[in-house]
Amino acid sequence: MISFFRDAYDKIYQQMKESKKMISYKTKKMSATLSLLFFSLIFMLMITMDLAATAQLFAEENDKIILTPKPGPAPRINGPRLYGARPGRPFVYRIPCTGDRPITFAVANLPEGLTVDEQTGIITGRLPDTPGEYVLDFIAHNDVGSARKQFTIVVGETLALTPPMGWNSWYIHYHRVTDRVMREAADHMVSSGMADYGYMYINIDDCWMRIEPDDFERVKKRFSGFDMRGVIGEHREKTGDILTNANFPDMVALTDYIHAKGLRAGIYTSPGPRTCQQYAGSYMHEQQDAEQFAAWGFDFIKYDWCSYSQVYNERMKTSQDDLAEKKYPYQLMGDILQRLDRDIVLNLCQYGMNNVWEWGGEVGGHCWRTTGDLGLQEDDQLPGFYHIGLSNAQHWQYAEPGQWNDPDYILIGWVGSAHVHGFGTETALTGNEQYSYMSMWSLMAAPLFFSGDMAKLDEFTLNILCNAEVIDINQDALGKQGQPIVKNDETLLLSKPMEDGSIAVGLFNLQEQPSDITVSWDQLGIRGLHRVRDVWRQQDIGQVEGQFSASVGRHGVFLMRLWPVNAQGSKAD
Repeated sequence: MISFFRDAYDKIYQQMKESKKMISYKTKKMSATLSLLFFSLIFMLMITMDLAATAQLFAEENDKIILTPKPGPAPRINGPRLYGARPGRPFVYRIPCTGDRPITFAVANLPEGLTVDEQTGIITGRLPDTPGEYVLDFIAHNDVGSARKQFTIVVGETLALTPPMGWNSWYIHYHRVTDRVMREAADHMVSSGMADYGYMYINIDDCWMRIEPDDFERVKKRFSGFDMRGVIGEHREKTGDILTNANFPDMVALTDYIHAKGLRAGIYTSPGPRTCQQYAGSYMHEQQDAEQFAAWGFDFIKYDWCSYSQVYNERMKTSQDDLAEKKYPYQLMGDILQRLDRDIVLNLCQYGMNNVWEWGGEVGGHCWRTTGDLGLQEDDQLPGFYHIGLSNAQHWQYAEPGQWNDPDYILIGWVGSAHVHGFGTETALTGNEQYSYMSMWSLMAAPLFFSGDMAKLDEFTLNILCNAEVIDINQDALGKQGQPIVKNDETLLLSKPMEDGSIAVGLFNLQEQPSDITVSWDQLGIRGLHRVRDVWRQQDIGQVEGQFSASVGRHGVFLMRLWPVNAQGSKAD
């Protein structure tokens, strides 16, 4: 930098020295000095402006700025307003509530057969045998204040009236999953506060079963450094009962531990003879395995296509109906689960084949993957979640209570590489991108399953996962998925109608630089004056008419909610 200024000074002086208009050496020297000073000031100003712009851009892209306000000391009851269950089934539900502890809980109009622990807010027991809507009042009280919320248990045939929420082991633990890992995840679900926002499922993914020696030989490289004693062996007892591996010595004790915290337990299997990692699948043992899962106390099954391709190919030799054969294994399991004396949510994991969103509910599914694995999605200019989300967003008209499009898990915080089943590293997603991720999943009414390291939940990650107003959008009882109203190379606008007549809207910037994004009332199908709220910051912005604009960072989002101010501002017919 010094040599640059010296060279500039010499050049200016030489030019002036050669000029015929120079009056004297002293004048020339002074003029050169003044010129250099002026040049230096301009140059430094340019550098300062450039550095400031660079710093601003860097901060906007990479600084993980916490937007979610801390919950207040008074109780706030979170979670859904509706809950679906079948008559006479076992029931466990933890009232999700923030606020300073201790909090005392009560439930008005609690049906016979259910009880509530007033210290924990955990409701347990058996549901009534009579179908119908049971309207409860949740009450929470502490030294600072109290809260009340209506909660309706719809006893009928539909489960998952709102998208399931929880944690899955796959993208952080892979084949290293153990009983201890699952118990610790349940502990962290409560201690981190995630349970206070409605997260409830603690789900084991692949690798809890046994793997036979020949299968292990084919895939053993991926298990390098992992103790496989007690994991390799026969899949089943002589009776056909599936065997757990040594890392899961007592499934009943595990689910009891999870249920005691007011949470729910999930498990994984495949309709094929092997899972994706070559462990035991459920083929030819569907009824037996489903009954075993229920007896163990599981509340959720992820049913992963995997090696069923082999079965499908054999069946197609004598069948001409591709769609029927794709449906068959899921219809079989769906029918079995419906007859069990336990409510088990069924997740169809078959990567969107044959437009599963059109028929997943018909075969007994409650949510279904619409794409391949997000963890294997390659990034380009946009992160992988954007590509998966944009694909999932197209199927908005097929989502409804009890039937949800599933774009895969939320991979933030510390996650492991799906390509090598690696140990966790901190996500490469910027702060903007993580806000976009959670906003998109919430607007799409997607199941909200975090699959990062529960032991490394930092303040920023919890700020993404645990914003009560963002989750309210996801869990809204109307059960509508957000619709793309603008989608191009630069911008995505998602609009989600809400039960109370408001609209949740996400303004997503797909560009490589900040951009001003505008949404008009015509695009939203509304008119008149609307109250606009910044959902992430939980702040009202004001009353707006006609259109709204926001400056949105690179790959970022502005998530807002709009309420009509008067009759004129009601949604247009």
